[in-house]
Amino acid sequence: MEAKVPLEVHIMSKCPDARDCLRDLVVPAMANISDKVDFKLSYIGKTTEEDDGVKCMHGQTECLGNIIELCAATSYPSPKIHLGFTLCLSRRYPEIPSQELVEDCALEHGIDFDVLNECMSRENGAYGMGLLRDSVMRSAELGVKTSCTVRLGGKVRCVRDGGEWRDCEGGEEPEDLVRDIKRKVDEEKGWTY
Repeated sequence: MEAKVPLEVHIMSKCPDARDCLRDLVVPAMANISDKVDFKLSYIGKTTEEDDGVKCMHGQTECLGNIIELCAATSYPSPKIHLGFTLCLSRRYPEIPSQELVEDCALEHGIDFDVLNECMSRENGAYGMGLLRDSVMRSAELGVKTSCTVRLGGKVRCVRDGGEWRDCEGGEEPEDLVRDIKRKVDEEKGWTY
C-alpha cells in the first residue's frame, strides 16, 4: 500500500475563486493523480456562539451550499464523485443552494439526491451543521482564511484570491501540481532529488 500525499483544498461554496481553482487546477490535476493523494475539501467561515455556530461570508445560502458539499463528501468518499459534484455546483455558484441545481449535479455525478437530503435533514439539520462547524474549525486552526487555498503535504501550495493566483511556488498549472505530487510521493519512498 503506497503512502498517499495529503492534498487539501479550502473553499467557500459561493466563491468565484473556488470555482476557478477547482475548474482550472484541482480537478484537472486530480484526473491524473487521484490515486496518489489523500484528498480533502475543507470550508472557510467563522464559528460563532449563535446562528447554529457558523457564519459564512456569502450568507446563510453559502452555509447550506457548504453543508450540501460536505454531505456529498461524507456520503460518497471517492473524490471522483464528490469533487466532480462540487465543481458542478460551483460552475453555477450564484444559484446555490437551489434544489434544481443540486438535483442536476447529483444526477450528473451519480449521487442520490435522497441520500444528500437525508444527510442535510439528519438530527433536524444538526448533523450537517456539525460537519460544517468541524470543517470551518479545521481551516481556522490551520490559519487558512482565503478561498481557495490549496495545501499539499501540509503546506500552502497555491492560493486563488480576487481572480489571481498567488503563493504558487512551482506554478499554478495542473501539470505543475501533478509534478509536485509525484515528487512528494517519491520523497515518501525515500527518493531524493
